[in-house]
Amino acid sequence: MSTVSMTVNGKKVSGEVEARTLLVHYLRDTLGLTGTHVGCDTSQCGACVVHLDGKAVKSCTVLAAQAQSASVTTIEGLVTDGKLHPMQEAFRDNHGLQCGFCTPGMVMTAVDLVQNLPNPTEQQIREGLEGNICRCTGYHNIVKAVAAGAKAMGR
Repeated sequence: MSTVSMTVNGKKVSGEVEARTLLVHYLRDTLGLTGTHVGCDTSQCGACVVHLDGKAVKSCTVLAAQAQSASVTTIEGLVTDGKLHPMQEAFRDNHGLQCGFCTPGMVMTAVDLVQNLPNPTEQQIREGLEGNICRCTGYHNIVKAVAAGAKAMGR
Protein backbone atom coordinates (compact mmCIF):
# COMPACT_ATOMS: atom_id res chain seq x y z
CA MET A 1 0.00 0.00 0.00
CA SER A 2 1.08 3.53 -0.70
CA THR A 3 -0.41 6.95 -0.10
CA VAL A 4 -1.68 8.95 -3.05
CA SER A 5 -2.62 12.63 -2.92
CA MET A 6 -4.36 14.64 -5.62
CA THR A 7 -6.94 17.34 -6.12
CA VAL A 8 -10.33 16.00 -7.20
CA ASN A 9 -13.02 18.45 -8.25
CA GLY A 10 -11.12 21.24 -6.51
CA LYS A 11 -10.65 19.42 -3.20
CA LYS A 12 -7.41 17.93 -1.89
CA VAL A 13 -7.77 14.21 -1.20
CA SER A 14 -5.39 11.48 -0.15
CA GLY A 15 -5.65 7.84 0.69
CA GLU A 16 -4.00 4.48 0.79
CA VAL A 17 -4.05 2.51 -2.46
CA GLU A 18 -2.63 -0.72 -3.73
CA ALA A 19 -0.14 -0.22 -6.55
CA ARG A 20 -2.56 -1.79 -9.06
CA THR A 21 -5.57 0.41 -8.17
CA LEU A 22 -6.97 2.11 -11.24
CA LEU A 23 -7.97 5.76 -11.03
CA VAL A 24 -11.56 4.86 -11.93
CA HIS A 25 -11.78 2.53 -8.92
CA TYR A 26 -10.17 5.06 -6.60
CA LEU A 27 -12.70 7.68 -7.69
CA ARG A 28 -15.70 5.37 -7.42
CA ASP A 29 -14.82 3.05 -4.55
CA THR A 30 -12.71 5.24 -2.29
CA LEU A 31 -14.09 8.72 -2.99
CA GLY A 32 -17.68 7.69 -3.81
CA LEU A 33 -17.72 9.63 -7.11
CA THR A 34 -19.88 7.16 -8.99
CA GLY A 35 -20.60 9.39 -11.99
CA THR A 36 -17.45 7.97 -13.56
CA HIS A 37 -18.55 4.62 -14.95
CA VAL A 38 -16.76 1.35 -15.66
CA GLY A 39 -18.24 0.11 -18.90
CA CYS A 40 -15.98 -2.33 -20.67
CA ASP A 41 -12.77 -3.09 -18.75
CA THR A 42 -10.89 -2.86 -22.07
CA SER A 43 -10.51 0.91 -22.57
CA GLN A 44 -12.87 0.88 -25.53
CA CYS A 45 -16.11 2.51 -24.37
CA GLY A 46 -15.09 5.85 -22.80
CA ALA A 47 -17.64 5.70 -19.97
CA CYS A 48 -14.80 6.36 -17.51
CA VAL A 49 -13.45 9.59 -19.06
CA VAL A 50 -12.29 12.23 -16.58
CA HIS A 51 -10.01 15.23 -16.95
CA LEU A 52 -6.51 14.69 -15.63
CA ASP A 53 -4.61 17.97 -15.42
CA GLY A 54 -7.12 19.42 -17.88
CA LYS A 55 -6.92 16.63 -20.46
CA ALA A 56 -9.57 13.98 -21.12
CA VAL A 57 -8.31 10.50 -20.23
CA LYS A 58 -9.90 7.10 -19.77
CA SER A 59 -9.52 6.60 -16.05
CA CYS A 60 -9.51 2.82 -16.50
CA THR A 61 -6.09 3.18 -18.15
CA VAL A 62 -4.49 5.28 -15.41
CA LEU A 63 -3.27 3.99 -12.08
CA ALA A 64 -4.34 6.05 -9.08
CA ALA A 65 -0.65 6.40 -8.20
CA GLN A 66 -0.02 8.01 -11.61
CA ALA A 67 -2.40 10.80 -10.60
CA GLN A 68 -0.17 11.72 -7.66
CA SER A 69 -0.23 15.53 -7.23
CA ALA A 70 -2.50 15.86 -10.27
CA SER A 71 -5.78 17.67 -10.68
CA VAL A 72 -8.72 15.42 -11.57
CA THR A 73 -12.15 16.60 -12.65
CA THR A 74 -15.04 14.15 -12.80
CA ILE A 75 -18.55 14.69 -14.13
CA GLU A 76 -19.56 15.77 -10.62
CA GLY A 77 -16.91 18.48 -10.74
CA LEU A 78 -18.46 20.19 -13.76
CA VAL A 79 -21.36 21.44 -11.64
CA THR A 80 -20.70 24.91 -10.19
CA ASP A 81 -22.80 26.21 -7.30
CA GLY A 82 -25.52 23.69 -8.13
CA LYS A 83 -25.65 24.80 -11.77
CA LEU A 84 -24.96 22.34 -14.57
CA HIS A 85 -22.09 22.98 -16.96
CA PRO A 86 -23.27 24.28 -20.37
CA MET A 87 -22.34 20.94 -21.97
CA GLN A 88 -24.42 19.06 -19.40
CA GLU A 89 -27.36 21.37 -20.10
CA ALA A 90 -26.91 20.88 -23.84
CA PHE A 91 -27.04 17.08 -23.45
CA ARG A 92 -30.23 17.44 -21.42
CA ASP A 93 -31.86 19.98 -23.73
CA ASN A 94 -30.96 18.13 -26.95
CA HIS A 95 -31.83 14.64 -25.69
CA GLY A 96 -28.21 13.57 -26.06
CA LEU A 97 -28.77 10.51 -23.91
CA GLN A 98 -31.05 7.55 -23.53
CA CYS A 99 -30.06 5.17 -20.76
CA GLY A 100 -27.43 7.68 -19.57
CA PHE A 101 -24.66 5.18 -18.88
CA CYS A 102 -22.23 6.64 -21.44
CA THR A 103 -23.29 10.24 -20.82
CA PRO A 104 -20.69 11.24 -18.19
CA GLY A 105 -17.83 10.07 -20.41
CA MET A 106 -19.41 11.66 -23.48
CA VAL A 107 -19.81 14.98 -21.68
CA MET A 108 -16.25 14.95 -20.32
CA THR A 109 -14.88 14.13 -23.78
CA ALA A 110 -17.06 16.82 -25.37
CA VAL A 111 -15.89 19.49 -22.91
CA ASP A 112 -12.26 18.61 -23.68
CA LEU A 113 -12.97 18.63 -27.42
CA VAL A 114 -14.56 22.08 -27.32
CA GLN A 115 -11.84 23.50 -25.09
CA ASN A 116 -9.27 22.42 -27.68
CA LEU A 117 -11.30 22.93 -30.85
CA PRO A 118 -13.58 25.96 -30.78
CA ASN A 119 -16.60 25.74 -33.08
CA PRO A 120 -16.15 22.12 -34.12
CA THR A 121 -17.88 20.92 -37.28
CA GLU A 122 -20.18 17.91 -37.20
CA GLN A 123 -17.38 15.77 -38.64
CA GLN A 124 -14.92 17.01 -36.02
CA ILE A 125 -17.42 16.25 -33.26
CA ARG A 126 -17.97 12.73 -34.60
CA GLU A 127 -14.22 12.16 -34.83
CA GLY A 128 -13.68 13.64 -31.36
CA LEU A 129 -16.17 11.20 -29.87
CA GLU A 130 -14.70 8.12 -31.59
CA GLY A 131 -13.32 6.78 -28.31
CA ASN A 132 -16.77 6.82 -26.69
CA ILE A 133 -19.44 4.23 -27.35
CA CYS A 134 -23.17 4.67 -26.89
CA ARG A 135 -25.08 1.43 -27.24
CA CYS A 136 -28.50 3.11 -27.32
CA THR A 137 -28.43 5.85 -29.94
CA GLY A 138 -27.38 6.62 -33.47
CA TYR A 139 -25.33 9.55 -32.11
CA HIS A 140 -27.43 12.17 -33.93
CA ASN A 141 -28.65 13.86 -30.75
CA ILE A 142 -25.27 13.48 -29.07
CA VAL A 143 -23.63 15.38 -31.94
CA LYS A 144 -26.38 18.04 -31.75
CA ALA A 145 -25.80 18.30 -28.00
CA VAL A 146 -22.04 18.79 -28.40
CA ALA A 147 -22.59 21.48 -31.03
CA ALA A 148 -25.09 23.26 -28.76
CA GLY A 149 -22.74 22.87 -25.81
CA ALA A 150 -19.89 24.37 -27.82
CA LYS A 151 -22.04 27.37 -28.67
CA ALA A 152 -23.14 27.75 -25.03
CA MET A 153 -19.52 27.54 -23.88
CA GLY A 154 -18.78 30.52 -26.11
CA ARG A 155 -16.29 28.64 -28.20
